[in-house]
Amino acid sequence: MATKAALMSDDDRPKKKQEPNALENLGGRVTGVWSEFTGFLSDVRAEMKKVVTPSRKEVEVTTTVVVIAVLIFGVFFFVADSVFDLGIKTLLHKLGGM
Repeated sequence: MATKAALMSDDDRPKKKQEPNALENLGGRVTGVWSEFTGFLSDVRAEMKKVVTPSRKEVEVTTTVVVIAVLIFGVFFFVADSVFDLGIKTLLHKLGGM
């Protein structure tokens, strides 16, 4: 009795996938990295087209807001530090530490 493999002609047999050699594998990786890099650059170019430069008035307004916020926070932390400093000094004085 003939086996199934013997009954199949060369055209009917499933083709064994040949593994790529090291050079072909390296070439595939290099072209893959290059296509990813060029895709990244095209994405960057598309995003840079969406960037809008603020007007002078917008820059002045946001700068003013930042400067005022920094001053408010500076005063707040100065007052909070002074209160804690006074509290610690009073506590240490009453405990006889200073």
